[in-house]
Amino acid sequence: MHLMYFTEQPMSDYPEEEARKAGGISALMLSNKHFDAVDGSRLYNERIEEYLYAEEVGVDGIMLNEHHNAPFCMQARVNMYASILAAMTKRVKIVLLGNPLPVSENPIQLAEEIAMVDMISKGRLVSGFVRGGGSEQLANNTNPAYNRERFEEAHDLLIKIWSEPGPFRWEGNHYQFRVVNPWALPLQKPHPRIWIPGVSSIETVTWAAEHRYPYICLNTTIQQTQDIWEVYDQAAQRVGYKSGPEQRGYLIRCHVADTEEKAMKNGREFMWMLGEFTGLGHPVWFSPPGYSSPESRRRRAETQVTQRADPFEKQLENKNIIAGTPDQVIASLKQILEETRPSILALWGNDGKVDHKDSMDCIRLMGQEVMPALREIGKDLGLDSPFDVDSPISLAETPASELLPVTV
Repeated sequence: MHLMYFTEQPMSDYPEEEARKAGGISALMLSNKHFDAVDGSRLYNERIEEYLYAEEVGVDGIMLNEHHNAPFCMQARVNMYASILAAMTKRVKIVLLGNPLPVSENPIQLAEEIAMVDMISKGRLVSGFVRGGGSEQLANNTNPAYNRERFEEAHDLLIKIWSEPGPFRWEGNHYQFRVVNPWALPLQKPHPRIWIPGVSSIETVTWAAEHRYPYICLNTTIQQTQDIWEVYDQAAQRVGYKSGPEQRGYLIRCHVADTEEKAMKNGREFMWMLGEFTGLGHPVWFSPPGYSSPESRRRRAETQVTQRADPFEKQLENKNIIAGTPDQVIASLKQILEETRPSILALWGNDGKVDHKDSMDCIRLMGQEVMPALREIGKDLGLDSPFDVDSPISLAETPASELLPVTV
């Protein structure tokens, strides 16, 4: 298995009453006059300590993401943090889940940044791509109606940059470049592995399967995850291959502590981003007109932002949140692995106001006790790491010219 550590890098130290005035909504429009740069500096540096410690205790990968205009995630540029970790770590994979392609106006520059991180890390980068949430489109002044088109075209341009020598010209529907010829190219050939994370978009699941990219389910329920694998497997079969655990990933909220009492106290902080305290985004901002297909809008309306999440106790019961001592966490994760069978597992260690010491304790217990047990469980279940499977995981071997009909 490939086992990762993740945190949204939250900043929950802002006047809660100000967000409560807007019904708990803090994403996008909560004024940045409430941002405390001194506290922000402390949090950024604490996160670096935590990531370095995760490598020390044996975590396989550090998962990083990106959001904008939201205190639930202070990471506004995923490649910047990745570059810091590329220079400071030695062994751990740096997994970007990921760069929001549709909000980028210059995929060439994005290709250069990713290549730089890959070279500095000596080939330890996984380059994941996301469409970006609806609020990201608004925060970056991007028309949400073109989100999927921009995502796919930017992806195709990146693959061509990494797979075919320049210079060449690109004339697409959303990007036009007279000269495409970046000098910096990835160390991994033809490019770093590409993983695709998501929640409820069947179109994205299908697209990932068609490209043989692993799909990472972001804290979906067990039933939702099984439904996603069914869609993925069917799409894989249509394009001529049988998918397996190496194409399956899963992110789960999971806090580990020495005592059950402390684990429950800190585990409840996950409810901050789920809207029990604040941390909500307006439903229209999460899914603005044109952003999603009718089917995806229906699924999202049934499962997500139109109402507050189930209470903490219910989340624990359904294993949407896992919190406990190492033995309790291992037992819960064993059930999840048996029912969802991913070879890629990311443990989301903290949220809200969990302090630095408790975060470090959580990472220690994950690395020293939980993850070794999960590796044995994964071995028994045949969940080999995608890095150990000797089979193609992408369409990298296909000539880019066959994949990319939009060039002239």
